[in-house]
Amino acid sequence: MATGTTKIANLINPEVMADMISAKIPKKIVVAPFAAIDLTLVGQPGDTITVPQYAYIGDAAIVGEGVECEVSVLSATTTQAQVKKAMKAVELTDEAVLSGYGNPVAETNNQLAASIASKIDEDAMTELQKATLTYDGSAGVISYDGIVDALDVFEEEANTQKVIFVHPKQVTQLRHDPDFVSADKYPGNVVMTGEIGMIANCRVVPSKKVPLADDVYKCPIIKLAGDPETEDESQAITIYLKRDTTVETQRQSLKRITDISADKYYTVVLSNASKVVLAKFKATEPVQSSQTS
Repeated sequence: MATGTTKIANLINPEVMADMISAKIPKKIVVAPFAAIDLTLVGQPGDTITVPQYAYIGDAAIVGEGVECEVSVLSATTTQAQVKKAMKAVELTDEAVLSGYGNPVAETNNQLAASIASKIDEDAMTELQKATLTYDGSAGVISYDGIVDALDVFEEEANTQKVIFVHPKQVTQLRHDPDFVSADKYPGNVVMTGEIGMIANCRVVPSKKVPLADDVYKCPIIKLAGDPETEDESQAITIYLKRDTTVETQRQSLKRITDISADKYYTVVLSNASKVVLAKFKATEPVQSSQTS
């Protein structure tokens, strides 16, 4: 059995903390179930990536014997994204680490992971707001009928699972809808972090990152998977990692304080716009004007 004095350096190990935080982040990223993780930037020079989005070449045509087939041009639009550094730091005193009150080192791991994951989610929501498929239901609040109309924008040939991000202030409106099914009615079938229920085959996830502008919420609806027979298999969102989580510590010996910082180099891109519909719903019920006789 090892003996000796327990030192702060034994309790705060940057390499161990980096591994623990890296393992926690994917579980805390709300967009993870429908986001592709791309590692092609790891170890490569440069901080900018160009992402192509290919256009459909159209259905095949019947060609007669000896007749030359018409040639289609494979076209694509591109978007560029620059790598970002998400970083957060925590300061721990020796008294806090050694007091035995709670577990400040483990809590630091958890908080740093949550902080970085939240920033990635924020960037993902920003990208989802760039969706080219939109539904304007801003005349009324969110409802089953409004979500169904928004889903029809996909023009699906096969029904697929989807998720809709709503603002927490829209949750009450949904729960009052008779077509809303609470998650406790289908235990063990939840696939999204924060999922509270389903409506119109959409898994509902509240997020304060859903933006509000001019009394209208902009709620993205995302396909969790496409129809492999007819659709592109690429995911709606891609998270490109340049460097995974690293942790560094800096000792302030005269204060007996350790600064712990974690960072992650990444970028988030809307990689398949065909899998996102941006649905707009009014934040508050329209005021009914009273008629006087």
